[in-house]
Amino acid sequence: MANRLSGATSPYLLQHADNPVDWREWGAEAFAEARERGVPVLLSVGYAACHWCHVMAHESFEDQATADYLNAHYVSVKVDREERPDVDAVYMQATQAMTGQGGWPMTCVLDHEGVPFFAGTYFPDAPRHGMPAFRQVLEALTQAWAERPDEITRVAASIRQHLAGAHVPSGSDPVDEAVLDDAVATMQSEYDAERGGFGGAPKFPPSMLAEFLRRRAARGDERAATMLDGTMRAMARGGMYDQLGGGFARYSVDAGWVVPHFEKMLYDNAQLLGLYARWGTPLGDRVTAETADFCLRELRTAQGAYASALDADSPDATGRSVEGAYYAWTPEQLREVLAPDDAVWAADLLSVTLAGTFEHGASTLQLLADPDDPARWDAVRTTLLAARDLRARPARDDKVVTAWNGLMISGLLDAGHRLERPDLVEAAVACGSFLWDVHWVDGRLRRASRDGVVGAPVGVLEDYGCLATAYVDLAAATADAVWLDRAHALLDVATTHFETGDGGFFDTAADAESLVARPRDPADNASPSGLSSLVHALLGYAALTGSGEHRAVAEQALASVVEIARRAPRFAGWSLAAADAALDGPVEVAVAGSGTQAQALARAARRISGALVVVAEPGASRIPLLKGRGLVDGRAAAYVCRQLVCERPVTDPDEIGLRAGSSPA
Repeated sequence: MANRLSGATSPYLLQHADNPVDWREWGAEAFAEARERGVPVLLSVGYAACHWCHVMAHESFEDQATADYLNAHYVSVKVDREERPDVDAVYMQATQAMTGQGGWPMTCVLDHEGVPFFAGTYFPDAPRHGMPAFRQVLEALTQAWAERPDEITRVAASIRQHLAGAHVPSGSDPVDEAVLDDAVATMQSEYDAERGGFGGAPKFPPSMLAEFLRRRAARGDERAATMLDGTMRAMARGGMYDQLGGGFARYSVDAGWVVPHFEKMLYDNAQLLGLYARWGTPLGDRVTAETADFCLRELRTAQGAYASALDADSPDATGRSVEGAYYAWTPEQLREVLAPDDAVWAADLLSVTLAGTFEHGASTLQLLADPDDPARWDAVRTTLLAARDLRARPARDDKVVTAWNGLMISGLLDAGHRLERPDLVEAAVACGSFLWDVHWVDGRLRRASRDGVVGAPVGVLEDYGCLATAYVDLAAATADAVWLDRAHALLDVATTHFETGDGGFFDTAADAESLVARPRDPADNASPSGLSSLVHALLGYAALTGSGEHRAVAEQALASVVEIARRAPRFAGWSLAAADAALDGPVEVAVAGSGTQAQALARAARRISGALVVVAEPGASRIPLLKGRGLVDGRAAAYVCRQLVCERPVTDPDEIGLRAGSSPA
């Protein structure tokens, strides 16, 4: 029998709709019921592709006895962290303060005002590895609620005070050349020169930091170039990259990029798609093409937007749900689908061993060197991919998240330009149109939709920042000023309703639902922070329009994160990339004309690191950067500009880089 989640739009909540737990969605009704019954609120936060969320659901939430206990002693609330990042942010901060760590599933117990007095992550169904059983935790908290209310009140008050007083490092100094140079030096001290990436296990793709390094490398910084190239090669060659189907898993559980956590997230693939396109190497082009095809094939929805994730788990040959079952191979499985000599060759090429590099004798697929016979590899890859397609597929979380689709639009445009594939640009346009038509409601953004129906949760700052950046990129790619108008509307809401008063921004709007604390986190994580994404949008809008107002807001926002950039540059990569662009640019290139000559000029201009390039016939677009830009002696011409102040136009593509004063990307 379905519980109250059966009407939810979130695929994660729908996964729990048949639990015997009487789940509620987050909202005032749940807290009103808890007050009426005199019981605490159990808050469980996760997401659809989360492996340990599935484990805890199977062990505890599908267990009738555990559910009966929860239903009798708690009001239970389920939250999809991807749909409600504001709720997740507040309680993750509390969880980290109370336990010293965080993760999903996140388990918090709240008083009637929504203040947590207990927090943790995954709890097993029986005591294991030093962890108490979930039922033991529930019973102890029930007893404390009934017998020690003063202690509950004291702990909750302490956590409320902590959340209210959480300090965001800020400053007023500009993020200048010295800050950027120091950031590269800090990164060099944390760089894994042997295996690429930063730090030890687990290793996450440093997408935003890599873009900062790419920009510094384009300025001639050899340290940045070494770290960028080593990391990009390691990620593309290792098991975190799907060597058969394209696309990246969420992270590597080891320091050598061998074994991934197999879930594939849209935000990772969107960022890495654009990053590998901008890297501009043969390996980067291959990864770009394969990742773009993966996204179109497996993540694109019927409406032309992109689904949030593919699960880490899928049924194995026995029907048991196992992490990585869809992706891992044994030598015997290779022999089942390939000719004997091809099976031996492929096992050696892809590091498939008898002992296995993963679990149960299976191996992840690595491509540590280019194959000695590319045609043979193409045939083997095609055969293996067809065989893998016959396996039970991982589930797909098909909700459409605004921010992540904004990242995807930008990635598709970069890939389309690099590979000269109009279909990718067209896909970006279709996605941008869908988001505006469906997610822009009564002058404000909504966070997510599913099957073309928009959900109730409102947009947070990253939604405005990522989508505004995407619309600036679409304006440049299409020369259609309607995208610039839409970017302006988004930026107007963001700068009016999210500002903090000190140059920074909150993650939720001033008129959004009031939580225990108003989240504000300018640090990047797996995806750009709301602040850093907004800064990129503001700078891009200023570059196309000459708006000093928008550039000034961006510079103030960058100054508000200068201390994070100094102390922990790994968590400020996207802000650092924006600061690099702001130092003397970004470079703006207006190409007047059409046809092959104009496209050759545009192609050369897009090799300039961080350049915004717009192409149109004279007078055919109302984008300000193109105003007054005409042909030269009847030929297409490129105008290289900064803040709409342009150099003498050129008609030779080879001269564009000289005008920009920047090395090609």
